[in-house]
Amino acid sequence: MNKTIVCSLLSVVFITQLRAQQKPLNFAQAWGQEASVTKTINQYVGWADETHYLEKDAKDGNTYKVNVKNGEKSPYTAPAKADVTVFVKDNDVFIRRGKAEAKQLTQSPQVEEQNPTLSPDGNYVAFTRKNDLYALDLSSGKEIRYTHDGTDVIYNGWSSWVYYEEILGRSTNYKAFWWSPDSKKIAFMRFDDSEVPMFPIYVSKGQHGYLEETRYPKAGDKNPTVKVGFVQVEGSPIVWADFNEKDDQYFGQPYWSFDSQSIMLQWMNRDQNNLKFYAVSPTNGSKKVTYDEKQASWINLDHDERITYLADNKHYILKSDRSGWAHYYLYTLDGTMLNPLTAGEWQVSSLERVDEKNKTVYFTARKENSATVDLYRVAYNGKQLKRLTFGDYTHQVKLSPDGKYFISNYSNVTTPNKVALVDNNGKIVRELADSKSEAFENYQIGKTSYFTIPSEDGQFQLPVVITYPVNFDETKTYPVVMSIYGGPDAGTVRNTWKGTANQYWAQQGIIQITCDHRASGHFGKQGVALMHRNLGKWEMVDYSTIAKWLKAKPWVAKDKLLITGHSYGGYMTCLALTKGADYFDFGIAGAPVTSWELYDTHYTERWMDTPQDNAQGYKDGSILTYVDQYKGKLRIMHGDMDDNVHLQNTIQLVDALTDRNVPFELMIYPGSRHGFARSKSAYDFKERVRFYYQYLLEKPMPAEFN
Repeated sequence: MNKTIVCSLLSVVFITQLRAQQKPLNFAQAWGQEASVTKTINQYVGWADETHYLEKDAKDGNTYKVNVKNGEKSPYTAPAKADVTVFVKDNDVFIRRGKAEAKQLTQSPQVEEQNPTLSPDGNYVAFTRKNDLYALDLSSGKEIRYTHDGTDVIYNGWSSWVYYEEILGRSTNYKAFWWSPDSKKIAFMRFDDSEVPMFPIYVSKGQHGYLEETRYPKAGDKNPTVKVGFVQVEGSPIVWADFNEKDDQYFGQPYWSFDSQSIMLQWMNRDQNNLKFYAVSPTNGSKKVTYDEKQASWINLDHDERITYLADNKHYILKSDRSGWAHYYLYTLDGTMLNPLTAGEWQVSSLERVDEKNKTVYFTARKENSATVDLYRVAYNGKQLKRLTFGDYTHQVKLSPDGKYFISNYSNVTTPNKVALVDNNGKIVRELADSKSEAFENYQIGKTSYFTIPSEDGQFQLPVVITYPVNFDETKTYPVVMSIYGGPDAGTVRNTWKGTANQYWAQQGIIQITCDHRASGHFGKQGVALMHRNLGKWEMVDYSTIAKWLKAKPWVAKDKLLITGHSYGGYMTCLALTKGADYFDFGIAGAPVTSWELYDTHYTERWMDTPQDNAQGYKDGSILTYVDQYKGKLRIMHGDMDDNVHLQNTIQLVDALTDRNVPFELMIYPGSRHGFARSKSAYDFKERVRFYYQYLLEKPMPAEFN
């Protein structure tokens, strides 16, 4: 007999015997509540210094510093710091120095202070109160009031909602003021919401309930007018930056110069296709353009990592996707570009370290594969690009303070997380941990694979991750759950270990797939820009292509493809059960946008322009346009106090569906925002399980879920 045939037969026999010896995961193991195929490993939390990394022991909970050369461990105690924290308690500002008792700074319990922020020199605390900006001189206890016109529609140092949500970011907690490095000045934004429409959110608590009113500009509405002002810390007349507040414009995250003599202010037009950096004088408000970028589609007004200033006080690194791919560029402070640091048809992710002495930049990027992340270094002149990580993995890295070593936590869909110590030439110094259990081979788990599916027009290879059922048999048929998000440049497919969260359904015989479309970021800004003025089009085309690919397989049940997502994913799910109903059978949609004129200006108009300028695009992107095509079974969930995607979206869809007398499920979660309240999450999970059993598996839900 042919030797190759013999080897193949032996291999089949071995695999068959191995499977016969394997055992299924129990309920707790499948849901990750009990160790099975993986084990808990120590955490590698950072660096004590250039030659010692920090390791937190999983058993005793203690942190140790470990020598990179010989691996010797010793207990680690963080160096004592003269920590000073400021915080709000019972509506007043307090300060705590080290472990000393907190000291109360303000005496206004009837009015809450917000966002107390210590000056860089530690001598002042700035905060807002009733939409005005204040500071306290800690040495004298004197309170300094900088603004006097705060009202229910005028906010000084406190963000308007659309700036908080879309521009400055939720992490700011509405804070819109910034200390200068020398602690002598404060920059702040003043918002006027007078012409921004009021959106009422009904709160059902108590006998009568009440309205929570927010100035929320929907697509095409008036935006807040914004001014940028500067005050001297000791108190002074406000100096306003030299902009016309009546212009339809946006201001992004400002950056103080190293010497506090100017501030770099990001400016963008309402159409969001022209970004300018202005150097603004805090002394007289004069401004000078130092950067001017235009794109045919849009530009993201980033509030993180757009600019990184270098310590030489002469240069900054700019991140931009103007080439069609996100890359780094080296600039002088006056706005002169010296050269690109990176280039090519791939995306940078994050700037990890700038070694100014050796003129080298360390960064992560999705270069080898759009579904993986690696660490690289490159010289200031854009040459000597070197990959420092290894293998076909996604890496999460922590660099040592001098950049000579890094720790990588790495994995892919078939490899549980491992940790390695690596030098800055990419050589593995030492493997530190492996989360793969010694009993890994003893368990039956569904195979997970990463691969691509060609788009219908052949222009793109669409990335997918599939987990197959345990003991997958191509002669049988299985239902499918497709999990998506779908927003612009917001892909969810990553080649990483998925844990055991998907293994319960793999044991029940469900195929699980995560997939991304052509505008999800895998194909750079040039791919994302295809969504300009037509949200919903290419996402649905590509998701339908993947659905058709699945249903062409003999092992996929022809009438049991479920799609699910939240927020933008909820929008796509509802669109799939209407516009794409020929390809999708069931949907579970959380907090969906159902028509884009119902969402906010800055986010929506970035992709769609205004409803006045793009009426057809808004119509084509609305779920309400396609409700006559609805079929299958859709479950919709929404929080009644969602201040982001208003319940109004779901109500309008429900109205359209009930008018057509078609079956669907609806769950409103009282007291929940865009993310459901914790008290409702367990119920929501159980209802999802019930839906899967009822419609995909067609059998009763097991008692374990009760």
